Amino acid sequence: MNTIDLTPLYRNSVGFDRMAALLDNARRADSSSQGYPPYNIEVIEDNRYAISLAIAGFAEEDLDIKVENGVLTVRGKKAEEGDKNYLHRGIANRSFERKFNLADYIEVTNADLVNGLLTISLLKEIPEAMKPKSIAINQGKIEDKVVRAA
Repeated sequence: MNTIDLTPLYRNSVGFDRMAALLDNARRADSSSQGYPPYNIEVIEDNRYAISLAIAGFAEEDLDIKVENGVLTVRGKKAEEGDKNYLHRGIANRSFERKFNLADYIEVTNADLVNGLLTISLLKEIPEAMKPKSIAINQGKIEDKVVRAA
């Protein structure tokens, strides 16, 4: 497999170190698990999001939700049903693992399981120190500033 060379990006930007890892992980994602379970990502407001996964047949005790190093992982593992004799089995009953890369300052605030739909609420909270601020321009001559600094 080839990797993506982002060296030109690093020449003109600062702080995008995680970008290479995100792109590489997205490229290597296992295509066999891409369709299950189906999910939606919704923008609720400017700083609120929701991820909804259709997981019919899974109970709370079958699910595990974790956030680690900026990655939200949702795992589902069904308990064995025993010896059932199906004429047709169209409802998926397989284990799954779905991962979502979270941007900086995105926090998972809640998870609800209602009618086979798992909804995970997310909130983007930017710290005060990271919010845009205006910088005042001081008036005066350069000579005055040099004399005061010495």
